[in-house]
Amino acid sequence: MSEKKQNQSEIEKEAAAKMAVSFVKDNDIVGLGTGSTAKFAIEELAKLVKGGLKIKGVASSVHTEELAISLGIPMQELGKTSHIDISIDGADEFTETLDLIKGGGGALFREKIVASLSNNRIIVTDSSKKVEKLGSFKVPIEVVPIAYQYVVNQLEKLNGIVKLRYKEGKIFITDNHNYIVDVAFGLIDEPQKLAESLNQIDGLLAHGLFVNLTSKVIMAKDGQLYTFSKD
Repeated sequence: MSEKKQNQSEIEKEAAAKMAVSFVKDNDIVGLGTGSTAKFAIEELAKLVKGGLKIKGVASSVHTEELAISLGIPMQELGKTSHIDISIDGADEFTETLDLIKGGGGALFREKIVASLSNNRIIVTDSSKKVEKLGSFKVPIEVVPIAYQYVVNQLEKLNGIVKLRYKEGKIFITDNHNYIVDVAFGLIDEPQKLAESLNQIDGLLAHGLFVNLTSKVIMAKDGQLYTFSKD
């Protein structure tokens, strides 16, 4: 990506994040996503907290929790949270029917729990993330290490091309002490059907197909904001 396009992408992400934050109300419990787009939302929320907004945040990753605390956002543990009023997160791909691929940052399991607990689930993106069909971005999958080879075998039976994720020359380890595999399935005609098949694999903790887990996508493009929802 050229520097100009990258700068434009950052401007779009920030604009979409600010709009999403406008839906947060006093005393809300707010799910905080992980990644570059969610970071803009967290920074905007921190400004509002300093101005008197009363919220509690619930983080989808250790990194997000550390960032939110450093910016003065009061936090509570995900494992002790029974409901979330609104969550704001990014996506690696989305369609107009609100199916997503998430997990490029490796936080997909906790992101999915946050989304599942949320009453209002908002995704913020720049325009590069909108696709006709999911699948150009590989599907991230979190795998329990002792089940790694078994899970790979099962993914290959689903015609997936599996690649173990590395970072800085070492196997990438999630906040939950598991592996991530990035799986190419080609363009996905039926995300719900594939998600159901993945859900049946023992040792697969979570996959990056988010189906029926989004209320609204806010996308910024060329200085304009676009909203996609099922409402």
